[in-house]
Amino acid sequence: MTLAFAYLCGAGCVVLVAGLVLDYSFLAAVAKLVASTAFIATAVSAGAVASRYGSIVLAGLVLSWFGDAFLIGSARHWFLSGLVSFLLAHIAYVTAFITLGVERRWTLAASIPVMVIAMLVLMWLAPNVPDGLLWPVRIYTAVISLMVITAFGTLGAGASVLIVSGACLFYISDLSVAAMRFTEPLFPTYVLGLPLYYAGQLCFAFSVAAVRPVRQ
Repeated sequence: MTLAFAYLCGAGCVVLVAGLVLDYSFLAAVAKLVASTAFIATAVSAGAVASRYGSIVLAGLVLSWFGDAFLIGSARHWFLSGLVSFLLAHIAYVTAFITLGVERRWTLAASIPVMVIAMLVLMWLAPNVPDGLLWPVRIYTAVISLMVITAFGTLGAGASVLIVSGACLFYISDLSVAAMRFTEPLFPTYVLGLPLYYAGQLCFAFSVAAVRPVRQ
């Protein structure tokens, strides 16, 4: 059943991308909600409610579902609502990772390249981000960067590679969202970004089944 939900998520993602490419907005909206609901179902089926880590990850997935729903709209207030939802989702993931256990040296080592990448991203976006969105984007970038850093910390402590894989895929997918929202890319970046996003969420969903005691 867990794999069936994961396949449903993947199928929904394929239909979503096709709907966006073909400009079938209603089909894309339905497919998006189906795919996002499927990654929640995947986590529940994998045993998310059986552990504290899994329960917090599940909260992050539910918050992501709301973020996906809000971003179906194109107005500025829907974008801000989606940004807040995903911000809270990343905070939930960071909390889950810390609860699971992080290794300090891995966390510090990851912080340097991730912070450099975050600064470069902000420099890239700054000329194109409206003044009213500049600080929300900065805060969001800081929190998602922290999510990636703590994910590497769990890997150093012996946790599943699914966690750091999910965090990196999520991070890269968000770059595609930023490119579509604030720049004029040469091609629709969601063609790559959406599959990476759903793959990242599925990594988090499956990681709840791989939880085991890790050293601090």
